[in-house]
Amino acid sequence: MTPGIQFGTDGWRDLMCENFTTPNVKVVAQAIANRINELRAADMGVVIGYDTRFFSERFARACAGVFYANGIRIYLPKRSMPTPVTAFSIKTLGAAGAVMITASHNPAEYNGIKFIPDYGGPASKEITDDIEAKIAEVESGGKVVESQGFDYTEVDLIPQYMTHLERLVDFERLRSKGLKVALDPLYGAGYGIMDAIFASAGCDQVDTIHNYRDPLFGDGKPDPSGEQLSDLRRLVLEKGSDLGLAVDGDGDRFGVIDYDGSYLTANQAIALVGRHLLKNRAARGKVVRTVATTHLLDEIANDYGCELVETPVGFKYIAAEMLAGPVVIGGEESGGLSIGGHIPEKDGIIADLLLAEIIAYEEKPLGEVLRETLDRYGNYRGERLDIHLDNRAKEALIERMTEKPPEEIGGSSISEVKAIDGIKYLLENGDWILARASGTEPLVRIYIESKTSDGLAALQDYARSLVGFMD
Repeated sequence: MTPGIQFGTDGWRDLMCENFTTPNVKVVAQAIANRINELRAADMGVVIGYDTRFFSERFARACAGVFYANGIRIYLPKRSMPTPVTAFSIKTLGAAGAVMITASHNPAEYNGIKFIPDYGGPASKEITDDIEAKIAEVESGGKVVESQGFDYTEVDLIPQYMTHLERLVDFERLRSKGLKVALDPLYGAGYGIMDAIFASAGCDQVDTIHNYRDPLFGDGKPDPSGEQLSDLRRLVLEKGSDLGLAVDGDGDRFGVIDYDGSYLTANQAIALVGRHLLKNRAARGKVVRTVATTHLLDEIANDYGCELVETPVGFKYIAAEMLAGPVVIGGEESGGLSIGGHIPEKDGIIADLLLAEIIAYEEKPLGEVLRETLDRYGNYRGERLDIHLDNRAKEALIERMTEKPPEEIGGSSISEVKAIDGIKYLLENGDWILARASGTEPLVRIYIESKTSDGLAALQDYARSLVGFMD
């Protein structure tokens, strides 16, 4: 397979005009078409979704030309579509899967393509490996079969998606409270959809910014992190909103600003949603998180007698748990969340609705609910550090941590070493540190979490010592 097409944890993303080009997109589409035809699923059809990036609709049509030439039925939406809506449409239409053209929260110069299988969640490693093998076959002697024109069925699944959300979110409770919300789709595929859904949910006041397509994302990143939500923060304070809510460029990640302008991290928000579902909704099942996500969820799950499942990083592993049995919530620290009864795909829109639902049930700001939660379970605090290293140095750092773990960090001994994904040290006092080598970038990500400021400082010092070792 050419170095120009490399799949990461959730599809292939790359710089447009360099590696992410129409010819390469057609190669990926041909590989997916070969898989679908091998499964004899052409008549079931494929949904082709796309976000608001430059040329995304053209890349979508390029895929359609390949699928049509390969005898595969095509479903095309009327407009750009969030990834969770595209995934939801698979089940609604009975399709064989979907292709989504998006680079998610990456900068505007990037684009991407991913395949979503028939179960409506991220492709498993087995499926991705098969597609990569078929890409190699196309490039080493196969050919791309394509058509300039194609027939397709135009679809608009927003109404069905909204009806589905009403079954999962307590719209009646939201309508009774008449919340004031501020929204920011960050110029992405959630524009015109977020505000319609929250209006339907009965919010008394819905103020929305960046609610139109801008392929340059306002010269920023469509990433609902604290750094990118300064405009939403100002809107919340100006309008006196109960909370501010955002999604990323393709609508699968969430961001939240409290009424006072403070930003809640994804870890904090996921923990609040998890506790809300267990406490106020009496939901029961597994609580699933990735290895890099807060252990506050562990405390909450234990309090309500639920099994906590830890997975490698990547929502595809959470999706596998959702497909295997009852799950209350699945979450990852990068801002991905889904719940039982929903598609096994992260969905920023339902996450935002559930955060609003918490206020409707608790009748207090999210920050106050968070303080009560931390008072009960421990004042968890954490952060992520990115260390830029070449491949050899990445391997050396992980090898050192694997073979020579310290006896203690900050006076607390190492109780367990885990290698689920990267290397994770669990300390006797409940603190932890995880190091993961990125598969697509020249860096190692180090995650740390502690219940005390002194513990966090000790973990930070240890992380810096790792950098010193590499020097």
